[in-house]
Amino acid sequence: MTLFALLEQHVTHGTLNLAMPDGSIRRFGAGQPEATIRFRDPGTIRRIAYDPGFEFGQTYMEEAWNPGDEGLRAVLDMTMGNFAGFFSNRTRKPLGFLRKLLQQGNRVRRAYRNVSHHYDIDEWLFRRFLDKGMFYSCAYFERPDMTLEQAQEAKCRLLARKLCLEPGMRVLDIGSGWGGLALHLAREHGVSVDGLTLSREQLRVARAECVRNGLEDQVTFQLRDYREHHGQYDRIVSVGMFEHVGQPYYTSFFQKLDDLLNGDGVALLHTIGRTNGPGITNAWLRRYIFPGGYTPALSELSAALEPTPLMITDIEVWRLHYAETLAEWFRRFQATRTEVADRFDERFCRMWEFYLASCEGTFRHWDQVVFQVQAAKRHGVVPITRDYLYRP
Repeated sequence: MTLFALLEQHVTHGTLNLAMPDGSIRRFGAGQPEATIRFRDPGTIRRIAYDPGFEFGQTYMEEAWNPGDEGLRAVLDMTMGNFAGFFSNRTRKPLGFLRKLLQQGNRVRRAYRNVSHHYDIDEWLFRRFLDKGMFYSCAYFERPDMTLEQAQEAKCRLLARKLCLEPGMRVLDIGSGWGGLALHLAREHGVSVDGLTLSREQLRVARAECVRNGLEDQVTFQLRDYREHHGQYDRIVSVGMFEHVGQPYYTSFFQKLDDLLNGDGVALLHTIGRTNGPGITNAWLRRYIFPGGYTPALSELSAALEPTPLMITDIEVWRLHYAETLAEWFRRFQATRTEVADRFDERFCRMWEFYLASCEGTFRHWDQVVFQVQAAKRHGVVPITRDYLYRP
């Protein structure tokens, strides 16, 4: 089926305008909202029709098409919204075991390389679009009028409540990122925290922030894979790291959590997930943004937890929170785009903005959500009602 035939069939909400290289305009759908794609080369249309999941982003990076005055987010909102069902069917086919190992075979050495690909980009870039605390994960918008900074603090407060913290506890933060959560927990709850990261750039920044906050006696950050770590902890938290584990390693990940957690311990996993069952990672995202990455279905999480002594004590699903987070990251990135282009180049800028805007679309229109899974080894460690999560 040609791209035009697909558009005729699927664009049922709003109007998509295609400005062709010969100057003609082709319109699909009707009414508002509107979005426009301006093609520079007719070959681009054939490429996108052949492999839309990869070539839409690839050709944008190559400047083979540009959005109209409505902007890139409008184009992706239009296309991803109208094609939600079409792509859902394409991404629900789980990989065979050998292909999983090929794409997600994140042994320790490969895990370091994969993380470095994305997270060892200069700190300068991340400071252009993240909040002041440098939280590079989904914020929690308790109210629609919250700033990004307020929503990230709200996320930290909720995580702390789910961890059932008490002063003096030892906490392990697996995938500690730029250090914001570990520093928050130590500062606000009087706990000691060990943070693990595979990114040298994040390690450098997190250690500097620890010194700047005067928390060296409570917080340490280490360049270490979770599989290389040993010790006993009262609490374990992992935010935005599980997406890099790889499905073949899920059970060993939870077994490691069980080894590190004491008998009265509580673990909390915060990860992007999918609602439509096991599937595959988008090829463009896997190549340019998150090599080795995969977001789990809830069934995959449950199946991996069940063989361990850990039991699930609470599950919460955040739906549009990440869409709002990514929209704000995109807005902040665009506000400083000229600086980024001067420091990197135009191709990098187009890659990064396509990443942010397309990921927003997957949370707004497709099957991406955030799972927060709380686990413990025995009953009685976590309150038996959820009231404790919402008390002042």
